[in-house]
Amino acid sequence: MEMLTDQQVRAAFVNCTKGETKRLFVPRDLADRPWADLDYFGWRDPQAPDRAYLVTEMGDGPVAVALRSPSAGGRPARSMCSLCLTAHTGGVSLMVARRAGKAGQQGNSVGTYMCSDLACSLYIRGRKNAGAGAKMHETITLEDKVQRTVANLAAFVAKVIG
Repeated sequence: MEMLTDQQVRAAFVNCTKGETKRLFVPRDLADRPWADLDYFGWRDPQAPDRAYLVTEMGDGPVAVALRSPSAGGRPARSMCSLCLTAHTGGVSLMVARRAGKAGQQGNSVGTYMCSDLACSLYIRGRKNAGAGAKMHETITLEDKVQRTVANLAAFVAKVIG
């Protein structure tokens, strides 16, 4: 993924108002992120743990989506991320995005299970460890894993855009 500026990130949101994009938290260390290893850029708001954001490249440029992660009580269960297929114990969250446009204004949303820290790119490249037994034995190449993750994310974002 190409490095993005704060302005590019804010301009890419499809399911937020202009006022919301001005107020949302964007990390200040964008230049220090491992852009070459990222298939999408995802982060959580440190002041509001139920809020998360991601930016991916689609078609003409970056597309960003604001997400909510409902708090789940109880004991953490072993779950699998729907994007990168990494299994975690307590490290996967249901991420819900308000749909873009009129559908979102009417309260419609879509959701999927994602790595809670939004670090799918780092897990599939082995740059981050999800714990013992987290990696399934697969015979596909890293390039195929990247393509699968990007395709799964694109399908989710397409549902958000409508």
